[in-house]
Amino acid sequence: MKRPIVKSPGKRTFRIGRGFSLGELADAGLTIDEAKRLRIAVDRRRKSVRKENIEALKTYIKGLAIRRGGEKPPAKV
Repeated sequence: MKRPIVKSPGKRTFRIGRGFSLGELADAGLTIDEAKRLRIAVDRRRKSVRKENIEALKTYIKGLAIRRGGEKPPAKV
């Protein structure tokens, strides 16, 4: 999985971050437990929410759904 893009403190440059913020996960529709199951890096210290990271998460989730064949059919009772 690609790591998120974050702004370096003190500098005006961007770099690869440690993990996605909780706000980015929430906006992408993921919980912390789901992110860990999908092996997505989570950084609880980050407070910023970047649109680029949310879009990257959404495309990653769509890619997983396509590879796995979509959602499972409902269980028969």
